[in-house]
Amino acid sequence: MRRLHTEQPDSFAFTAENLTWAEGQIRKYPQGRKSSAVIPLLWRAQEQHGWLTEPAIRTVAEMLDMAPIRVLEVATFYTMYNLKPVGKHYVQVCGNISCMLRGSDELMQACEREIGPRDTINEDLDMSWTEVECAGACTNAPVVAIGDDYIEDLTGEKLAEIIGKIARGEAVKPGPQNGRHSSEPEGGATSLLNEEAIFEAWKAFSPKMPNEKAAEPELLADKHEELELIADAHDEPELLEDDHVEPVLLAEAPEGGADNLKLIKGVGPKLEGILHELGVYTFAQVAEWTPENVAWVDGRLKFKGRIARDGWIDQCKLLASGQETEFSKRTKKGDA
Repeated sequence: MRRLHTEQPDSFAFTAENLTWAEGQIRKYPQGRKSSAVIPLLWRAQEQHGWLTEPAIRTVAEMLDMAPIRVLEVATFYTMYNLKPVGKHYVQVCGNISCMLRGSDELMQACEREIGPRDTINEDLDMSWTEVECAGACTNAPVVAIGDDYIEDLTGEKLAEIIGKIARGEAVKPGPQNGRHSSEPEGGATSLLNEEAIFEAWKAFSPKMPNEKAAEPELLADKHEELELIADAHDEPELLEDDHVEPVLLAEAPEGGADNLKLIKGVGPKLEGILHELGVYTFAQVAEWTPENVAWVDGRLKFKGRIARDGWIDQCKLLASGQETEFSKRTKKGDA
């Protein structure tokens, strides 16, 4: 299980430029669907800080009106998010089957020699490395990613040279390192080598009438007319108004302490913790919820209809006034 790093900074805030970018990402989605921007916002937070911190997760949660636990679930699920510090130069070695069969173990050994133990920062080089799942570049295996660049067709010796270049501040050419172009065969292209060969093939296989001399094609001449694009006459869909309204929430438990929300039928320890994350601590808060408030909370609990089905509001009106429900009586006796 992936967990947050034990040492965390006190706070996180997007730079002005990144904040403008993040707000632009959020505007891409309809009202009530801001949470769809969670992945790009977390990625930008990681790019800014170098790794993904707990304060950054809370900042993103606040911007998207999400419970922090929901954002944490995303951050811990996707391994592209680094939950602890990494080096400025972060080497990610693909260890999946294609790269493994082509020698990724040599690359890992080179990283061990040149950088140090896996997932440990070499302070002198400001560099660290790790093993990752499929990099999606199997044709050019074995592969590593360094920052935003793929370095392909590697050997252990070649990767050691590249690490040395980075340490000396020298530029590294991304892509294949064995001389081939893109993903063509290692020995070079084997077809469509020149225009003459293409023409001879065309003459041999093109259909023609008996005794008719085939006309020589105009190679590389594009005779296609540009298509006239049809204007999009579709009207923009009218977005529905978001009928979810945030209820009264508290930044922390009131001075007298939080109510025992487990006395509400349908609320267990886990759900009580989520309610606290949202800022719900007392029966009185729940008792005042409107249908719009219920819709807002429902969307964050991921238990559609539970509030109405279990009658939370009616229960809390009694509990807030000092009365008991049948369920609260049984709970206090230990019978629930």
